[in-house]
Amino acid sequence: MKALAKELVALEPDVIVVVSTPVSAAVMQETHTIPIIFVQNFDPVGSGLVKSLVAPDGNITGFTSYEPGISSKWLELLKGVAPQVARVAIVYNPQTAPYAGVFLRSIEAASPIFAIQPIAMPIQDSGTIEKSIEAFAREINPGLMVLPDATTTVHEKLIVKLASQHRLPAIYPWRHYVTAGGLMCYAVDLPVLWRRAASYVDQVLKGEKPANLPIQQPTKFELVINLTAAKAVGLTIPASILSLADDLID
Repeated sequence: MKALAKELVALEPDVIVVVSTPVSAAVMQETHTIPIIFVQNFDPVGSGLVKSLVAPDGNITGFTSYEPGISSKWLELLKGVAPQVARVAIVYNPQTAPYAGVFLRSIEAASPIFAIQPIAMPIQDSGTIEKSIEAFAREINPGLMVLPDATTTVHEKLIVKLASQHRLPAIYPWRHYVTAGGLMCYAVDLPVLWRRAASYVDQVLKGEKPANLPIQQPTKFELVINLTAAKAVGLTIPASILSLADDLID
């Protein structure tokens, strides 16, 4: 990633658009002058990318995807479709999701409301994903929550496969997990987010400085449920949840 960031900056573009916290950090290390617009970042202040959401300062600004409080909604939906779930593994890679601690604290705070015990499941690669999920599947009334993370995204098909194989109710951070066969997601509408990011690119190309453009948070979320995946894990989605869905996949 660092080598690619160096190569990209050497091209001297007028503006760089980056996705995810690790990529943003890699590009920032290579340039303090070329404007950078990030998309799908989490906790940019805590990650050290900007000084504040209102006044980012420096040469970077952009659009976040989630606030840690979204985890309460994820727990609510998971419990709503699978009331028996009592222990939920939180899947993430500490190296590519340095903000995971913020999410974990929010999840721990909300878990008692839903009678759920959260279990942190740090992973690194396909091998640790398989071993960790297979071991956790032997727990009583298990479920999965996958955090937004570059590593989990790369291994989305494996995670979805293992969840189905072990009949684990799971909630995912992006729609593409659900179209790949995952149970459900409550996620930022990415096309809307990217269209909003395009407006910042336009302003920067017209001379505006990133430091003058505040960090923006998502405005639209979508609940997507895969009905085939629900049957595969032995679930019947309640009508109350189905009525909230923005999209149902057969």
